[in-house]
Amino acid sequence: MVDFGGWDMPVNYGSQIEEHHAVRDDCGMFDVCHMCPVDLRGDAARTFLSRLVANDVAKLKVPGKALYSCMLNSHGGVIDDLIIYYMNETFFRIVVNAGTADKDVAWMRTRLAEWNLAAELTPRRDLAMIAVQGPNARARVWQALPETRVATEPLQPFFAAECGEYFIGRTGYTGEDGFEIMLPSAEAETVWNTLVEVGVKPCGLGARDTLRLEAGMNLYGQDMDEGVSPLDAGLAWTVALNGERDFVGREALVAKGQQHEFLGLLLLEKGVLRGHQPVHCQQGVGEITSGSFSPTLQQSIALARLPRGVAIGDEVEVEIRDKRLKAKVVKPVFARHGKATI
Repeated sequence: MVDFGGWDMPVNYGSQIEEHHAVRDDCGMFDVCHMCPVDLRGDAARTFLSRLVANDVAKLKVPGKALYSCMLNSHGGVIDDLIIYYMNETFFRIVVNAGTADKDVAWMRTRLAEWNLAAELTPRRDLAMIAVQGPNARARVWQALPETRVATEPLQPFFAAECGEYFIGRTGYTGEDGFEIMLPSAEAETVWNTLVEVGVKPCGLGARDTLRLEAGMNLYGQDMDEGVSPLDAGLAWTVALNGERDFVGREALVAKGQQHEFLGLLLLEKGVLRGHQPVHCQQGVGEITSGSFSPTLQQSIALARLPRGVAIGDEVEVEIRDKRLKAKVVKPVFARHGKATI
C-alpha cells in the first residue's frame, strides 16, 4: 500500500505483470474511488464549461456523451485533466483527479462567482468508482450486474448511462474496452466481491501505470502540471482554438504556441527508462516524463518532452546512470486493444 493523492492505494494484489496481462487479454478491475465526481447543475452549466475548459463543450449534443479536456490557468498551464459527461442542458458530471480534487473544486467555484453564472457544483464523495477493463470487461459486468445490461449494452465508447443509482461510462485509462462504474459507496465492497466471483482480476497502481503508459495516456503530475501547456503535453487535440470562444488560458496558448514535441521512446539497449532521465537529441536535450518496462512489448518505453524538430523515427540517447543508451523516437501509443502498435 502506498500514498496516492492522499489515498492509501495498492501497488498490486499479487503479480503486477499478471494483472497487466489480465487487462490486455481478459479482464481486470481497479479501485478508483480516489477519483472525484463533481455534479454541475444549473441553467448556465454549459456556458460555464465553455469558458472553463480548453476543449469545446459544444461538441456535447447527445445525452451521455463524454468529453476529455484540460482545465487551464491564465498562463496556459494544466490545473487538471478531466472528463465531462453531458446528461442534459442543466446537468453535467465532471470527474477530476484525486490529488487535485479540492484545488479543482475551489478553482471552479471561484470562476462561477467571478462570472456570476447560475450553476452549482456538488462534489460526490458519496459515490465510489470501480473501473472494469479488458476485452471481456463488459460481459463480466453484465454477468455480475445483469440489471445494468439494458442501459449499457447500446453504449458506444465515451458514452455513459444512468442505471438507477449507478452511473456507468464506457470509458477507461488502459487502452482497452470496459466500463467505469460510479455507485453508492455503501455498495462498493459487495459489487467488488461479486466481480471477483465472476472472474474479474483485481489490479493495482502498478498495472494501471504500465497499461496507461503503453496506451500513451498522460498522468497528471508527471506528464503535465500547472507549468506545462497541453500543447507541450501531446494534448493539442483537446484544445479547441477555432472560432471566437474565449476560455481561461486561451490567450497564453495563442501567444506561446507549442514549445516542445511530446513523443514516445523505445529503448534499443538493456536498461529501464524512468521519469526525469535526460534525452540527448540532435536538436538539444529533452526529458522523459514517464517511463517503465512494457509487459506487452517486453521492452522499456517512455513518454518524453523533446526539443522542437525531433521526429518519429529519429534515434536519440537517454542518459541512464551516467551512460547514454540508444532509443528510437516513436508514436506515443505503444499498445491498445490487446496488442502492440509499434
